[in-house]
Amino acid sequence: MSLIIFGMGYSCKVLVENHRDALPAPIIATTRSEEKAERLRARGVTPRVFPGSDMADDLARATHLLISAGPEDGADPVLKHLHDQIAAVARSLKWVGYLSTTGVYGHHGGDWVDETTPLDPATKRGQARVVTEGQWQALMRDHGLPLHIFRLPGIYGPGRGPFEKVRNGTARRIIKPGQVFSRIHVEDIAQALAASISAPNPGAIYNICDDDPAAPEDVIGYAAHLLGLPLPPATPFDEANLTPMARSFYAESKRVSNARMKRELGVTLKYPTYKAGLDALFAAERDQP
Repeated sequence: MSLIIFGMGYSCKVLVENHRDALPAPIIATTRSEEKAERLRARGVTPRVFPGSDMADDLARATHLLISAGPEDGADPVLKHLHDQIAAVARSLKWVGYLSTTGVYGHHGGDWVDETTPLDPATKRGQARVVTEGQWQALMRDHGLPLHIFRLPGIYGPGRGPFEKVRNGTARRIIKPGQVFSRIHVEDIAQALAASISAPNPGAIYNICDDDPAAPEDVIGYAAHLLGLPLPPATPFDEANLTPMARSFYAESKRVSNARMKRELGVTLKYPTYKAGLDALFAAERDQP
């Protein structure tokens, strides 16, 4: 048994740190620099600088793959460099996970979407994810790859909460009527991935999100409430000086259903609402020496 993680980002680090007993071993993870490779080694993970390393022997021994790296210039970096090698070992793998985004669904005016909703992304990032999902699904169809797709919304957790911006006065409540986002605590991503690895269902697609889609200004407001600070100023969306990246997030409004995740993976969310998640983050910060 061996797990290769392509792109050791935030979610994958939490998966390895908190669910190592549920994962195959050894764990090999890719990174882009030797400096980051040393950090992985210190975590008990075998690093590979990628692109650049020859992954043939690792793939030949692997039983599980987790792809966290996103498209670059519209192309999936793993398939760009390793498509044929992965195709050659596809039938010997037990589980493959691809971390995608709920951005593939596009704009739905705040209505609910689920895994059967047609894909109609409103951003270039979402369009690239649709293409990449299709490429991984082609490997499943043509070569028997045991693929699982996980569609993620906005991710928060330790080190990625709204508290710092509220404290330093840079937080704003951007008001766009009808705007609503789904989100997920990083630990709930990790437990969903661990559950899928324990019970593979090739071909499955899961939305990994919490129970409480909410307007972004509500989340900022609750963070201010916890901190005992004044409510950050409200700024109409049309007047907000947002970066193109930030503005693109407001191009889509939808509520994402997690019913399949709960039903098929048996996941009980640790943080089913943004309030539960922020409560836990605030308590952890407060308890730090």
